[in-house]
Amino acid sequence: MGLFRSMQVFVTTVQEGSMSAASVKLGLSPAMVGQHVAALEERLGMRLLNRTTRRQSLTDFGRSYVEQCRDILDRVAVADQHAEAEQAEPRGQLKITAPTTFGAEVLMPALPRYRVLAPDVKLDITLTDRNVDIVDEGFDIAFRIGEPPDSRLIARPLAPYRMMICASPNYLTQRGYPDHPGDLANHDAIGFTPAARSPWKLTKGNDEVEVSPRLSITVNSGQALRTAARAGLGVIMQPAMLLRSDIETGLLVQLFPDWHLRERSMSLIYHRDRRMTPRLRSIISFAVSEFGTAPDEKRNSEAE
Repeated sequence: MGLFRSMQVFVTTVQEGSMSAASVKLGLSPAMVGQHVAALEERLGMRLLNRTTRRQSLTDFGRSYVEQCRDILDRVAVADQHAEAEQAEPRGQLKITAPTTFGAEVLMPALPRYRVLAPDVKLDITLTDRNVDIVDEGFDIAFRIGEPPDSRLIARPLAPYRMMICASPNYLTQRGYPDHPGDLANHDAIGFTPAARSPWKLTKGNDEVEVSPRLSITVNSGQALRTAARAGLGVIMQPAMLLRSDIETGLLVQLFPDWHLRERSMSLIYHRDRRMTPRLRSIISFAVSEFGTAPDEKRNSEAE
C-alpha cells in the first residue's frame, strides 16, 4: 500500500474517532481502513492504536506519529496548491456553501455565466441555512448573511439582503389592500421558521412602524412561503430576490413599496490563509462582479 495514502487514512481515522467513521469519510470499506493502519504499524514496527471492540485510542507513539503525518500531509497540500497557482487556467474542484434560498434562486441561475469563464472547474455546492464553519468543514468559500465573527476569515461585501412584503392579487381581493403597515395586524401572515415570531419593522422618513401580523402558517422554507403566498394563503415578508420575478409576472403584489424594511449585510467569505489559486480567484471575482450590486441597480446599469 502507498505510504502517503496510508498516512491519510491514519490521520482521518484519528480525526473521525473510529475506523468505521473514517471509512465513510474516505469512501473505503472498514476492512480497507484497517489494512492501511496495519500496514503503517508493520512498516514502523510500532503500534499506533490501542483497539478494543468498543473504542480505539492512540498509543504514546501514535500521538507523536499522527502529528508528524499531519505536518507531511500539510506540506504536500501546500506544494500541490503552489503547482496549481502556476497554471494559467482555473481548474480543479471548489467547495461552496450558501444559504438555501439565495443558493437556489440566485446563485444557481447565475452559474452558467461562471461556467463560461471557468469550464474546467468542478463545483461541489452545499445549500444550508446552518452557520457552516468553512475552515473545519473544508469549504473554499461561503456566501454568508450577516457579519462573519471569525477572524480567520476574509469577507468581501456583496449587495445587501433586502426584504419585501407581498401578497397575491386573489388574497388582496378577498381581504382588502392594506393602506398602512399597521393594517397588517388584521391580516393573515405566513412566517419563516425560526424567525416567524419576530415583528416586522418598517420605516418611512421619520416614521417607524413595528407590527406583528397574525401568523396562520409557519414553515422553514423560503420557496414554500412563496408558493403559499401565490396560493392566496396570506402575506409574506421574504427576500426581494426571491419575490421579484413573481411581482413582474403579477403573481404577487408588493405592499408598501415606499416603506423601507431592514436590510441584512451579505458577504463572500474565505479563509485568510487560503492560497489564492486560479480557481479560487475566479469564483471570488465572479461573485463580486455578479452579486456585488443589487439586482435593480444592475439592471439599470445594463439598460444604460
